[in-house]
Amino acid sequence: MHSLTGRSCRLDLRRPCIMGILNVTPDSFSDGGRFLAPRAALEQARLMVAEGADVLDVGGESTRPGSQGVSEEEELARVVPVIELLARELPVPLSIDTTKSRVARAAMVAGAHFINDISGLRFDPGMARVAAETGAGLFLMHTSHRPERMQAHVDYQDLIGEILDYLRQGMEDALAAGVEVDKIAVDPGIGFGKTQEGNLEILRRLPEFLRLGRPVLLGTSRKSFLGAILDQPDPRQRLYPTLATVALGVAAGVRIFRVHDVGPAREVALTAFAVHPYDSSN
Repeated sequence: MHSLTGRSCRLDLRRPCIMGILNVTPDSFSDGGRFLAPRAALEQARLMVAEGADVLDVGGESTRPGSQGVSEEEELARVVPVIELLARELPVPLSIDTTKSRVARAAMVAGAHFINDISGLRFDPGMARVAAETGAGLFLMHTSHRPERMQAHVDYQDLIGEILDYLRQGMEDALAAGVEVDKIAVDPGIGFGKTQEGNLEILRRLPEFLRLGRPVLLGTSRKSFLGAILDQPDPRQRLYPTLATVALGVAAGVRIFRVHDVGPAREVALTAFAVHPYDSSN
């Protein structure tokens, strides 16, 4: 797990890797509407790169709990111009945050290197084929259902076991389609179809996800379960609890952190890593 391969790139995972979030949407829970225009997105991307982002994750459809999906045409119109611009202007790899295979393919043509699929290949049967055919790296996440219904599906007999089975099946589907194993990372999906206690249980049991033999991505940034802990309704005021989960993640062996606040997360991750370096045998 020393690296993760994308289309024509490789992420060095011998140290913590920071994925910067770039939402080009009007309705994302924390920064909706701020970076819809390509030039605004470019300026935010430049800031995150200057702060040490290793990869940027571009999303054109909000997947917060309760959100409604958008058409392929709308999503394409939002993300393709931004990815084309970032690919020309910036030196870091790009990821497309989508569950639609057509959007993923267009993003690869525009210059992206990774596909971040919150459904773990469940929502679109063509996604694994697109990843294989384009050579994209693939982030597979667990969710209980589509965003508009996922918080109505939060009951599990064995939360961690069921997430592991879900991610394992996604890996098998990707491999069967021809995706190379060194291109796959997994994400337990904190906040996606989980209760407050379920999210905390995932954090307590993060080392169990290393059993899958692939790098783990953790996405906790500014999420509502952190607000519930501190009675903080404003997502933009959840930096410190986010950073606490980054430190916990490094100690548990997580390699990639998807965050809004790149600079602080990078500093916390590297400090935690100095105390808890990764097992060199993995």
